Amino acid sequence: MSEVRQYKTESKRLLDLMINSIYTNKEIFLRELISNASDAIDKYNYLSLTNDKLDKTRDYQIFLEIDKDKKTLSITDNGIGMTKEELIDSLGTIAKSGSYEFLKKLDDKDKTEKEKIDIIGQFGVGFYSSYMVSSKVEVYTKSPFSEKGYMFSSTGTEDYTIDECENLPEGTKIVLYIKDDTEEEKYSDYLNEYRIKTLVKKYSDYIRYPIKMEVTKFVPKKDENGKEIENETVEEKTIEILNSQLPIWKKKKNEVTDEELNEFYKNKYYDYQDPLTNIFINVEGALNYTALIFIPKKAPYNLYSENYEKGLQLYTKGVFIMDKCKDLVPDYFRFVKGLVDSNDLSLNISREILQQNSVLKKIASNIEKKIASKLESMLKNDRKLYEEFFENYGVNLKYGIYDKYGLKKELLQDLILFKSVKSEGYITLNEYVEKMVEGQECIYYASGKTKEAVEAMPQMDRIKGKGYDVLICEDDIDEFMLQVMTSYKEKMFKSVNQGDADALDKEEEDKLKELQEDKKSMLEKIKEILADEVSDVVISRRLTDSPVCLVSTDGLSFEMQKVMEKIPTSKNLKADKVLEINPNHKLFETLENLYNDNDPSLSDYVKLLYDQALLIEGFPIKDPVEFSKKMCNLMINCKKY
Repeated sequence: MSEVRQYKTESKRLLDLMINSIYTNKEIFLRELISNASDAIDKYNYLSLTNDKLDKTRDYQIFLEIDKDKKTLSITDNGIGMTKEELIDSLGTIAKSGSYEFLKKLDDKDKTEKEKIDIIGQFGVGFYSSYMVSSKVEVYTKSPFSEKGYMFSSTGTEDYTIDECENLPEGTKIVLYIKDDTEEEKYSDYLNEYRIKTLVKKYSDYIRYPIKMEVTKFVPKKDENGKEIENETVEEKTIEILNSQLPIWKKKKNEVTDEELNEFYKNKYYDYQDPLTNIFINVEGALNYTALIFIPKKAPYNLYSENYEKGLQLYTKGVFIMDKCKDLVPDYFRFVKGLVDSNDLSLNISREILQQNSVLKKIASNIEKKIASKLESMLKNDRKLYEEFFENYGVNLKYGIYDKYGLKKELLQDLILFKSVKSEGYITLNEYVEKMVEGQECIYYASGKTKEAVEAMPQMDRIKGKGYDVLICEDDIDEFMLQVMTSYKEKMFKSVNQGDADALDKEEEDKLKELQEDKKSMLEKIKEILADEVSDVVISRRLTDSPVCLVSTDGLSFEMQKVMEKIPTSKNLKADKVLEINPNHKLFETLENLYNDNDPSLSDYVKLLYDQALLIEGFPIKDPVEFSKKMCNLMINCKKY
């Protein structure tokens, strides 16, 4: 006769909450039940070490069975099972965990053994996830410490029944009566072999015990003589192990080859190419975790799109928890793929969401340093490979330095590569500093897409004359990054077309000041002609060959302005323009003559020079037609002066 009992929580509302609110993804019910089965086997295995009554040679397994006629899915294990009291205590009390109680009962002297037992479910609500897909659940169980077996049955309402059962094997069998399909949910999918196999592979592939199921396969049909009949097949039932059991990251580093890791990467992350490199991390001590990190050979097409999801796969004790744990990698390492498996992470009650805690932050920090260390090693020992990496992901590292006001400068600055005017390939900041000429105080840089474009800049006149090298800023982020860095090894970064030029010797400085004062009225006239276009007009100390150039004041550079203009939401930020004129160029003499003669064409000359300077800097001119007219007039009247 069935014994009807009420849930100890006496709350249908609470049970509804457990079933409908804790879990957001119905398919994880199978993960929970398989994890519980694994726990039960762990308990049996542990107790068998000291209890002669228990079978020490038991062939542990978890068996799944689909019955489409009865619309049931069964999960069977040959673990510890439950006594009647344990059944009532564990399943009859919502959120009461047998696993947790089991751990609590272990003595301190058994701590070593405790650590060896990978018991997953300590909240005791995993079982109730079965009601998300089931109209009724039956649990058949027998403990080696009980003469009788029992059957628990419930529809997920206020009560449940318990019956005695004869001839039950030791262990537990859970039978789920799958719900009928609705317009919103196709529950019958959970009676599909392929669907079940997929879920086991996704969530429970690395459970340490074999997960078996009878599957249907189509094999060649044979005639009476055993010869295969062409193009004819028959159904055949066979028992198949659905999970891999031992994940590759659980092996020792020296037991796994790069070839094996490459194959794992390609299969796991659907890449046809080997990764550029891999990082195998195994940490034991106060913090315990294993990580496999891969750097893809090529950046994905959507790496910089808003839709790209960074993050590492998360496992705990071999059970899949999360596909993209974004908190495990910083944004500037968003290109890495891989996974983390840790026993120390705290999950929420449904095991779906990772709680923010110090353990997670420590793992993330360690992974960040390990990736940086790997890149440093690659730069030092395989320069060609590192340059290949940098061409794909260098922008990410630059962003990492710029972000959060240079917080990661020390970690990343030696990983940045630049092209330069004097180098044939890439150079590091350290290599630049080591090759600085005597007397050079700053690290010079200039924005440009090619070496030739930078070399042709008027602002390069004096720099080239001194034999200084100049870093070429090819990416939009470069100048922003360098301004945040401010210096490297006590050498300030200095733009060739921004701020004051290098200091001159005293004699040159005195001559320049005298000339600036002497030509003050002419310079003010030129500034007046240009109105609000420039903030100042000065005699140049940086030009030697070119007649004129535009420079910006400290702060926002021309290149930074161009980048900001691409952002729709950015404010109308403009760099201050300073027009520098070369007093040693013949054109300066022409301007003087026009000014001294009070020639009205001075305005055209000045505006032409300004437009010329704009074009050199890559800025559009306001009126191309007017520019063309002035140029024609200049050519017509070129013999006047």
